Amino acid sequence: MSKAALCVGINEFEHLPGSSWLQGCVNDARDIAGLLRANYGFAESDITMLLDSQATKEQVVARLSSMLDRAAAGELQHIVFTFSSHGTQIPDTSDDEADRLDEAFACYDINNSGDSWDPATVISDDELFALFARLPDGVLFDVVLDTCHSGTGLKSLDLLPGRRPRFLPAPTPRGVAATEFADTRALRDLVKTGQGVKPVLLAACRADQTAADAFLEGRYNGAFTYNFIKAVTGDGTLGRAEILKQVSKGLRAGGFDQVAQLEGTTAARKSSWGS
Repeated sequence: MSKAALCVGINEFEHLPGSSWLQGCVNDARDIAGLLRANYGFAESDITMLLDSQATKEQVVARLSSMLDRAAAGELQHIVFTFSSHGTQIPDTSDDEADRLDEAFACYDINNSGDSWDPATVISDDELFALFARLPDGVLFDVVLDTCHSGTGLKSLDLLPGRRPRFLPAPTPRGVAATEFADTRALRDLVKTGQGVKPVLLAACRADQTAADAFLEGRYNGAFTYNFIKAVTGDGTLGRAEILKQVSKGLRAGGFDQVAQLEGTTAARKSSWGS
């Protein structure tokens, strides 16, 4: 089976102060790339990693588009896309309800545009959805997102030493006030309801929760990615739904209240990850 993977991890951001940087995202990308090589038959040349300054919006979208183009040409049968960074929100610009926010994912070059983040520097859920819609039949597409989807779930536990939420609010007080009570749509909602969209999505938390960047066993990782890798390396035959249970168990044991999410067909939920 021809394979390709894009693993993105962003700790540092060009236009953000160091206090808003993360520490576990690069490790997430490297660890998943290692997992793909060791357990899932990916060669070194099959995997592209974009880390920190490499992971501009232009580069991430270009590499993801290239994989989908190759799949459409019949060159790939299995695609993996993983993204560890800050999640955020931007005002919806499509035809949805006026008070709805688009979920967005921070790239290295994230920058503000007035009271909101500049859409040219983040990847919106609509943009990912449009990319995913290009997936041809018969191609397996595993997506793993270790970001926050909303800031409304921020808890005191997120602020313990060694933990930081992977969420960026709007860049100004006025922007925060304007988005505080707006409805947020999660990417998994688009995947769930979209016609012809077939990726298998694993996400670090619900749309109203934060995902943790945490110090675990002597190094930083996303709490979700850490438990995901632990689950799939412990028993590679587990179906995705069982993997989700193991990840959820590990998160609870670590005192993380985020609830990992799985979206996919019934067959994909029962099949082992990567198949």
